[in-house]
Amino acid sequence: MRGEDEIKSRVVGVDISISDTTYAIVDIRGNIIAEDSFPTTDYPNVSDFVTKLSESILQQMEENGGYETIRSIGISCPSANFLTGCVINAPNLPWKGNIPLAAMLRDRLGLAVGVANDGHVSAFGEYAYGSAHGMKDFIVISLGVGLGSCFFSDGREHQGHGGFAGELGHACVHEFGRKCACGKEGCLEAYCAANGIVLTARELLAATDAPSLLRDKERLSPRIIAECCAQGDAIALEVYRKMGSTLGLGLANYASLLNPQAIILTGGISHAAEWFLESMRESFDRNVFQNIRDKVLILVSKLNDHEREVLGASALAWEIPEYSLFR
Repeated sequence: MRGEDEIKSRVVGVDISISDTTYAIVDIRGNIIAEDSFPTTDYPNVSDFVTKLSESILQQMEENGGYETIRSIGISCPSANFLTGCVINAPNLPWKGNIPLAAMLRDRLGLAVGVANDGHVSAFGEYAYGSAHGMKDFIVISLGVGLGSCFFSDGREHQGHGGFAGELGHACVHEFGRKCACGKEGCLEAYCAANGIVLTARELLAATDAPSLLRDKERLSPRIIAECCAQGDAIALEVYRKMGSTLGLGLANYASLLNPQAIILTGGISHAAEWFLESMRESFDRNVFQNIRDKVLILVSKLNDHEREVLGASALAWEIPEYSLFR
């Protein structure tokens, strides 16, 4: 029997985003002991990526207490499925098809590995350390390159039969609408995630000759559009008004089904909330089931984006039964 002094008190949390992969050692109290990152885009071949991630994690372990202190590894990744441990047909990553990421990393490191959708991991982070702490029924929305979500019911994350519950970004809000990266048309993500916001800006600029600060920009992004909103640019403000109205409709449908205590907005685009919250709330109130109107909190996360993902991934790691090839 393992003695008390041998209980492993650390895990590794990994956040795989479209641009960067961050990995960190986190202790049982949620303190980040060590953290580093490398560009995801440097490794279009998934085998090369797993080699780089494995070597990086091993080096970090050796420099911070050793391999024997680590219990397990949790990974946040777009289009990941916790039940299978696979990343499946990720529209915004270079690795296509069914990637058994958890098994690949477990075979390299000899530790238990859990992989979950980034929206689900955000919810773990909010539940353990953020705005959802103490709540049992809530929704977390991740607004970034994609639009992910996760909901907790009676204090437990709902995965669904096949592990794909919460794909709000791929719910249709405009029949025969914009083409989404997933291949469908009219998805909420195509209007409220990064590329959709930029496309709305381009459409509005093309529809009028009115002056706009956006016309002088070499490239557009949600952040640049938000900066123009802060300067009072009418077209930039209309971009986020339209985005908020569409998002409010999607959230109203979601809330009408689930009756949550709160909806928590996370991700890079949530930092522009001051420009879309009003239209989003108006659309939400107009479309939500009347018996729960005014009874759903809509919050913007106060956690640092990248810390939320790493801490959420570490919370996921504690959920996995401990295992090691090298005890």
